[in-house]
Amino acid sequence: MSKIRADQRLVECGLCESRSAAQQLIKDQRVAFADSAQPLRKPGQMVADDAQFTLDDQPRFVSRGAGKLLAAITAFTPDIAGKVALDIGASTGGFTDVLLTYGANKVYAVDVGTAQLHAKLRQDPRVISIEQTNARDLNRDLIPDPIAVLVADVSFISLTKILPACVPLLAPAAWIMVLVKPQFEAEPRDIGKGGVVRDDAVRQRAIQSVVACAQLQCHWQPIGVIPSPVIGPKGNQEYLAVFRNP
Repeated sequence: MSKIRADQRLVECGLCESRSAAQQLIKDQRVAFADSAQPLRKPGQMVADDAQFTLDDQPRFVSRGAGKLLAAITAFTPDIAGKVALDIGASTGGFTDVLLTYGANKVYAVDVGTAQLHAKLRQDPRVISIEQTNARDLNRDLIPDPIAVLVADVSFISLTKILPACVPLLAPAAWIMVLVKPQFEAEPRDIGKGGVVRDDAVRQRAIQSVVACAQLQCHWQPIGVIPSPVIGPKGNQEYLAVFRNP
């Protein structure tokens, strides 16, 4: 049986009008194999030339970034239900949306920007939006509740500059799940054209830097690191690093 690219097969099946549309649906994790319900991971994934798919016509979450946190939750099964969470770099609110879906009682959604949080989340009484605020400036006045689940997806700044500031906010045994973006952790000389990190050694150094910060400065227990199934907008491979507070 011959194989073809997944995005090409979606067009042949009539599920998408173009390969670019198919690629976006796959990146948004809205396409699954009809026989197994397993989601397609990459547009270039090779599939049988007679493969059949199911398409989720409505996005489950407010942004494609939700798929990144979903991967960590699936892999490490953190306790989220009934907890208070903090989402750093909330932006549109993909991570916040996932936390609520998994039963978080309250989510503090923090971002340096303004008016980015999706309307659905702004209107949810469980969400407390804190805008125009750098995570390094967070304190008990802004976040009075002990945080049981911390998630972070930040850009243009290293996680090593943010994570230590979060330590005083955490409850004992809190879960920490952060998105490691090598393009913002690596030295400028190690970042390739277009802001893409292609060298796996550079990626691994970026991960090790964040893990070392979490262990040595924050005194967190490392649980694991997995590659994100959702590739960054420019093609960067990103990673989910998971820790526990003592």
